[in-house]
Amino acid sequence: MTAATPRTPLYASPTGLTELQTVLADTSTSHPKVRVAGAGTAIRWGTAPTSAVLILDTRSLQGVLRHSPTDMTVAVRSGTPMSRLQNELAAFGQRVAFDAARVNAGATVGGLIATADAGPAQQAYGTLRDLVIGATVVLSDGTVARSGGHVIKNVAGYDLAKLFMGSLGTLGVVAEVVLRLHPLPHTSATLRLPCAAATAVTLGSRIIAAALEPAALDWCHDHLMVRFEGGEEGVQGRLAAVTRLTGASGEVLRDDEQSPAWQPVHEMALGRPGDTVLRVGGLPGDGAQLLGAATALADVWGLHLETASSVGVGVHILRIRAGAPASRGRFLTALRADTAARGAMVTVRRRDGLPADTDMWGAPPPTVSVMRAIKRQFDPEGRFGADRLAPWL
Repeated sequence: MTAATPRTPLYASPTGLTELQTVLADTSTSHPKVRVAGAGTAIRWGTAPTSAVLILDTRSLQGVLRHSPTDMTVAVRSGTPMSRLQNELAAFGQRVAFDAARVNAGATVGGLIATADAGPAQQAYGTLRDLVIGATVVLSDGTVARSGGHVIKNVAGYDLAKLFMGSLGTLGVVAEVVLRLHPLPHTSATLRLPCAAATAVTLGSRIIAAALEPAALDWCHDHLMVRFEGGEEGVQGRLAAVTRLTGASGEVLRDDEQSPAWQPVHEMALGRPGDTVLRVGGLPGDGAQLLGAATALADVWGLHLETASSVGVGVHILRIRAGAPASRGRFLTALRADTAARGAMVTVRRRDGLPADTDMWGAPPPTVSVMRAIKRQFDPEGRFGADRLAPWL
C-alpha cells in the first residue's frame, strides 16, 4: 500500500555522510520525491523545480575532510562554498583552478558539479569536470557509492563525478568530492584589447596557435581579454608577444586591478532579475557566426541582446535585458533551430522573462536514451529532481 503524500514538505539538513544516508533511507517510502537544494545560485536554470515532499539542504555538509598539499588534492564536503574552500587553500599557496561567476555568489562545490558550470579559467584548466578525481554519492535508498580517490589516475567502472556532472540533482546526492589542485600563480595580468567579436575569434586563434598558453581568453563588451599567469618574467614576455602578434595595443591590468577587468564577464553569466541568460556551446571557430546569427534574430524580435564569448573554447553567453516574454520565447525557438544546424546547443541559464510554458531544454540530444538508462539504474523510483530535466528525463 502506497503511503499518503505529506502536504507539508519535510526539510532535512544533514551534517555528514552517515546522517545523509539515514535521512534518505528512512524517508524512501514516506517521502518519495526529493529536491536537493544548495545555495540556490542556479535555481533559475532550465526548468523550475517542481514541489517535492523532501527538501534536502546540503549547506550543512561543509568543511575540508583531507588536504594533501604534497599530492595537491583536497577532499571536501559538497555543501562547502567554493569561495570558502579557495580561501582555505590560499594559505597553502594552492587553489582549485576554477572561476565560474557563481563562486562569488556563494555556490557550493556540489552545486557547481550539479550544473557543470565553468568560468574563463576553462581555457587553460578545463571545467570542474576535469578537476574532480573522486566522489562519494548517496542514492535514493541511502546506498553510498564511491569512485576515484586522492591519486590522479583512471578508475574502473562508473566515474561518478563525471556522471553526476550537470545532472541537476536528478541521480542522487553528491556528498563528498576530491579535487585536483594547482599552485597559486606568482603573477597574473590581463591584457584588454578593443575589438569586435569576429576579430576576437581570429586573434584568439592566433594567440592559441602561437603556444602562448593564456589562462583565460574571453571577449566581452567589445574587448578581448587575455589573462596570463606564472612567473613575472614569463608573464611580461607573453604580454609583449601578444602585442607583437596582434599588432594592437591594449591596457594591461595587474593583480588587484584584474577583478574589475573580469567583472563584466561574470555579470553577463549571472544576469540580473528580469534578464534571460542563455549559454551556447559550439566549435571555437564558429563563434563569430553564432553570435552574428543570434544578434540578427534578436533584431527580428525587437530584443536588446548583449553577448560575450570564451573564444578559445566555443562557449558564448547571450543576455536579453528587455523585450516581451512572447518575443523572447520565439527568439529562443529560432536560436535553437539555427544553432542545431551549426552543431551547437543552447542552455537556459536564467529563465526570467520567458513565457511560463517555454520548453526550457528543447529537443533531446542523441544520447538521451543513455541518459534515461542511467537514470533508471541510479534512481529507479524517480525519486530525485522531478521534472528538472523534463521532458528528457
